[in-house]
Amino acid sequence: MTLKAIKFTPKVMLEAPRRSPAVPSPDGLKALFTVSTYDFEEHKKTSEIRVLDIETAQSKVLVQNLGANEPNWIGNDEFIYFKSAEKGKTVLVVDSVSNPGGDSQQEVITIDGVLSNLKTKKFPSGKIALACSALAKPDGRLANPEAEPKPHSSAKIYSSLFVRHWDTWLTENRNSIWYSALEKCDGKYSLVSGGFYNALAGTDLSSPVPPFGGTGDFDICHKGLVFVAKDPKLDPAIYTKTDLYFVPITGFTEPKLPPPKIIETPGLEGYTQSPVFSHCGRKVAFTRMRSKQYESDKPRILLLRDIEDIGPAEEFFTTEDGEGGWDFRPESILWSADDSTLYTTAEHHARTLVWELPADPAHAKELPTEVKTVEGSVGDLRLLSDSSKKLFITSTSLIDNSCYSVVDPSHGTVSVVSSGSRQGKTFGLNRSSCGDIWFKGAGGYPVHALVLRPSNFDKNKKYPLAFLIHGGPQGAWLDGWSTRWNPAIFAEQGYVVVTPNPTGSTGYGMALQDGITGDWGGRPYNDLVACFEYIADNLTYVDTNRAVALGASYGGYMINWIQGHPLGRKFKALVCHDGVFSTLNQWSTEELFFPIHDFHGTIYDNRAAYEEWDPAQHVHEWATPQLIIHSELDYRLPITEGLSPFNILQAKGIPSRLLMFPDENHWVIKPENSLVWHREVLNWINKYSGVDESTFVDRRKADL
Repeated sequence: MTLKAIKFTPKVMLEAPRRSPAVPSPDGLKALFTVSTYDFEEHKKTSEIRVLDIETAQSKVLVQNLGANEPNWIGNDEFIYFKSAEKGKTVLVVDSVSNPGGDSQQEVITIDGVLSNLKTKKFPSGKIALACSALAKPDGRLANPEAEPKPHSSAKIYSSLFVRHWDTWLTENRNSIWYSALEKCDGKYSLVSGGFYNALAGTDLSSPVPPFGGTGDFDICHKGLVFVAKDPKLDPAIYTKTDLYFVPITGFTEPKLPPPKIIETPGLEGYTQSPVFSHCGRKVAFTRMRSKQYESDKPRILLLRDIEDIGPAEEFFTTEDGEGGWDFRPESILWSADDSTLYTTAEHHARTLVWELPADPAHAKELPTEVKTVEGSVGDLRLLSDSSKKLFITSTSLIDNSCYSVVDPSHGTVSVVSSGSRQGKTFGLNRSSCGDIWFKGAGGYPVHALVLRPSNFDKNKKYPLAFLIHGGPQGAWLDGWSTRWNPAIFAEQGYVVVTPNPTGSTGYGMALQDGITGDWGGRPYNDLVACFEYIADNLTYVDTNRAVALGASYGGYMINWIQGHPLGRKFKALVCHDGVFSTLNQWSTEELFFPIHDFHGTIYDNRAAYEEWDPAQHVHEWATPQLIIHSELDYRLPITEGLSPFNILQAKGIPSRLLMFPDENHWVIKPENSLVWHREVLNWINKYSGVDESTFVDRRKADL
C-alpha cells in the first residue's frame, strides 16, 4: 500500500517530505540528503539524514535528529555533519554509512556557536580540510548570541545606514568563514588545531553575504580559500558591489593568515557569486555583474587562470559594447573532472537548464549548448563521482517536488534515479496538466506564460481563471516546485492557472527583463492585459468572467496597481501578499539600491519617477474585493504597506480582509502559518469565483 493524495491540498503539500539536494559519494555509488516533514496532527517537525543507493534507488535513515544538518562525505563510507546543541552550540559528528550510530560514530568537538554551510576537501595525505560559516564578534572571536547576557534595555542605536536586513535588526556581529582540519589517528578523528580559526579575522570583510549567502559564496582547495564579500568602502544599503578574494591556506591549521587578495574584474563591479576551484586547484571560475546598484543585472562567467599568480579575471563571451555575447543569466558553476569543461545553470523560458561550455574563454568561440535534463528546473548539479563524466542533478517541476537524476552530457542520456513524489503520482498530479502559451506583449514582442490545468481536466467544461503575478520584479514563474506559491494547489481547487512572465521577467533575454526599469506600471501592466485578453479569446475552457488574480511582493504591487485600473474590474477578487501600496514609501526598505535603480535615482532627486507608478494615486478607482496579507518581520516592505490599503478598502466599503503574521518575514515559512495562509487565500478566491467548497478534502490512504 502506498500513500496517495485523493486531492492535492495545502495540507498534503505541507506534510509531504522535503528533500534537500543529494550529494554523491566520491565513488558515485551513494548520495547523502536530508528529509524534513511536518505533522499537523502532532504539530511537530522531524528531520533525517538519509543515504541513497544510486543503483537501486533505495534509501535508508542514517541519523534521525531535528538538529542534524549539513551532511558531507569524508570518504566512501564515512560522513560528517553538524548537530545543534543547547544554548546555541554546535557538535561536529562523524559517522559511518555502513553502520550508522554504531561504534564508528564520534562526536569530534562541541563548538560554542552556531556553525553552518559546511564544506570539506580531502587531501592526498588523508587530512580533511573543513570550512564553514558562523557569526564573529568585532574582535574576530566566535559569537554566540544565545549564550550572551541579556541587556537590561531593548534600545537599538544606529548612526549609519543599513540598520536592519530582511527580517533582522543588525548587530555588531558579522558572518565570517571558519576553517580547520580533521585528522584520523588510532581510529579516532580530531581537529588538528583543536578548533576552528576565523579566516577573516583582522579584516573589514564579511562572508557569506546576507541574507541568502551560503556555501555558494566560498570554496576551498589544497591551496586555500576563495570567498565573496561586500566592498567595505561602500555603503551596503546603497551599493550591491561584492568582490572575490583569495587567502592562501597551506594546511588549514595555521592560526594566522596573510591578508586576503582581491581578484580584479575590469569593467564589472556588481554582485560576485558562485566561486569554484578547478580540480587542480589552480583556477577559479565565478560570475560577476556589471552594475554596482542593480541586484538583478546579468551575471557573466569569469575565469581566474592562476591563483598563485593573480592577475585580472577573464570574461567569457565579451563584446565591444560591453553587453556580453550570451544573453542568459548563469548561476551555479561546475567543473568537469578533467577541468576542460564548465557546466552552469541558467533560466530559459521558465525552466532552469544546464549549459555546457569550454573552461577557457579563448576556446569558448560558440555560445553554451544545452545539456539534456529531466523536465522542470535544475536546482543543484554535481559530478556523479570524482572522476565521472556524468552529472548528478537535483531538480523539481510543477508536479514533482524532488527528482534525482544522472545525466551523461556526452551521450545526451538522462536516467531518473529517485523522485520524491513518483513524478507527481503521489500527489495525483501528471505532466499532461502542464502547458504553455505565447502571446504578443504591449510592444508586439512575444510573451510567455505557463498554464496548469486540474488533474481531472475536461476540455468540454469551463474553469475559472487563477491569474498569478510573480514578484521580483526581475523574476519569473518557473516549471519548478514551491511550497509558498504552488500553481497546482490552485489548479486542484478547480482553476485553470496561468502564470505570465511579462516585461521584467528573467529567462527571456535582458531586453525584456530591463524593460521594467522606470516603468513598473507601464509595459508589465499592458503585457498582463494582453495575456488576459489572449486567454479570453483563445482558451475556450477558461471562464474569464469568474477570474481571480493573486500576487506577492512586486506581484502584490501589481495587484494594487490593477485595482486602480481597468484590468481590476475583470476580476471577481484580488489577493495581495506583502505588496507595495505606495512607491513613495520605498525608502522605508533596507536595500536602497533597489528603488534607486528601478526608479532612476533617489526620491529626493527624481520624485516624479516614484509618483508616476504609485498605486496610492489611484485609490479612488478601487472597487474589487481584496484580501491583504502582510507580515511584521518583512523589513523589505513594512507592515504599513499592508495596513494602508486595507484601511482604504474598509473605509470605502469594499469587501476586504486582512491576514497578518507577526512572526513571518517576506515569505510565510512556518507550516502552521502556511496552512492558515492557504486556507484564507483559497476561501477568499473560491467565495468570489464560485468554486464549490466540496473541493476541500484532506489526505487519505489509497492503493495506487
